[in-house]
Amino acid sequence: MKRALQIVRWWALDYAYAVYWQCRAAFGRQRPDGYLSGGLAPIVVVPGIWETWQFMRPLAEKSHRAGHPVYVLASLGWNARPVAESAATLADFISDNDLRNVLLVTHSKGGLIGKYAMALLDEERRIARMVAVSAPFAGSRYAPWLPLRSLRAFSPLDPTTVLLAKNAAVNSRITSVYAGFDPHIPGGSELPGAQNIRVPTGGHFRILSHPDVASAVLRESSHDGQ
Repeated sequence: MKRALQIVRWWALDYAYAVYWQCRAAFGRQRPDGYLSGGLAPIVVVPGIWETWQFMRPLAEKSHRAGHPVYVLASLGWNARPVAESAATLADFISDNDLRNVLLVTHSKGGLIGKYAMALLDEERRIARMVAVSAPFAGSRYAPWLPLRSLRAFSPLDPTTVLLAKNAAVNSRITSVYAGFDPHIPGGSELPGAQNIRVPTGGHFRILSHPDVASAVLRESSHDGQ
């Protein structure tokens, strides 16, 4: 009973957090170019599905205060396009801005976009590492039953999910951070060969504000070179 009540509480807090940041994203006035100053390695943030870049502001602001220029892909909009298409947008953005030794900081679907770019679109190896938060690397067993095609794409049997699983060479450069209980990814986000960090909390969204996630980002951003 105690565990069940804890899960209900996590669900409630998680969706309250998501609603709060979706509202801030819809009505916020923060400009994406406000994080470009800084002399340390560049960070590019990639949100999850139906999230704008502003959903990543807690991590973007902490990284920027630490001295990193933080870039956002405003062109992704609400990030509803297929993973491969969005990964091409990410790779083009990094190349067009001549960014090197990049740390990707991603959430949920953003982790798939980031891994796709790292594994298949980064011949010059401009992307050094990635911190992926709540990423469905192995898909979600709930996805095949969801009504929208954009959500069914997270099926464990989806061709993109299978393709990314086969491209494991980049996994050693990925840090996967995930909650002990994730209502959207019941199988968890553990990625073979990656550094996996299980945070002692529950939720898919609220974990973005957890201090362990910020610590992982700043730790990975301190790597010199690739």
